Amino acid sequence: MKAGLLATSVCHWVGVTCGSRHQRVKSLNLSNMPLIGKIPREFGNLSFLVSLDLRSNNFHGNLPQEMASLRRLKFLRLSVNNFSGMFPSWFGLLHQLQFLSLRNNSFTGSIPSSISNISKLETLNLKFNSIEGQIPKVIGSLVNLRVLNLMGNSLSGYLPNGLCNGLPILKGLYLSYNKLHGQMPTGLTNCSQLQILSLSDNEFDGPIHSAIGSLTNLQVLDLRTNHFSGIIPQEIGNLVNFVQLAMEDNQITGSVPIFIFNISSLQVL
Repeated sequence: MKAGLLATSVCHWVGVTCGSRHQRVKSLNLSNMPLIGKIPREFGNLSFLVSLDLRSNNFHGNLPQEMASLRRLKFLRLSVNNFSGMFPSWFGLLHQLQFLSLRNNSFTGSIPSSISNISKLETLNLKFNSIEGQIPKVIGSLVNLRVLNLMGNSLSGYLPNGLCNGLPILKGLYLSYNKLHGQMPTGLTNCSQLQILSLSDNEFDGPIHSAIGSLTNLQVLDLRTNHFSGIIPQEIGNLVNFVQLAMEDNQITGSVPIFIFNISSLQVL
């Protein structure tokens, strides 16, 4: 009797949503509350949980391994806290996950290859952590990915040339403020739906490839503070949806091509 009363009362707590059939916790939204401490291991018992939002609190410490039991989870937002520890490889067990945001925390380590197991993932936001190592090629197999935000970490190495081969609907690629180097891979043009490409504040070099002119949906191209060289390719004039183009602090030569000023949608240059 007491257990039944407790279950009923939980479903009426602030931030808690229960399923109508089994009265089990389906959604937990504790965002923007002055909550402090670690996530308890008992969270792993919320087996019917579909959505978990703990953003903008003061949680800290590692994420408990028991969260790997949340196999129904589709939405996970833990951003703007003080979580730390290695990026959990067990995220790869959350096969239903569609949205994952860990931005503005202190996660370390590299992105595990198990991330490729989350085949339904649409948004991956790891912005402003301390993640290092290379961008794993397996991210390129997340065919449902629309937003990939890895900016503000310590990622290094080359940008995988085949990254876009399996990302047909990617719209936002944010890699600024890392330690990536090498030339801009021509394979980026396979992300044909790309609207935002942000590569600023890295160590990229070489020319700006003319192939970028085939990204006709591109609205924002941010290449600031790198080592790009050569001239601005005339194919950029094909980008009729351009809103923002940023190329300062590079080794680009020549004058600004007149065709850029013919892009009527361009607001910031």
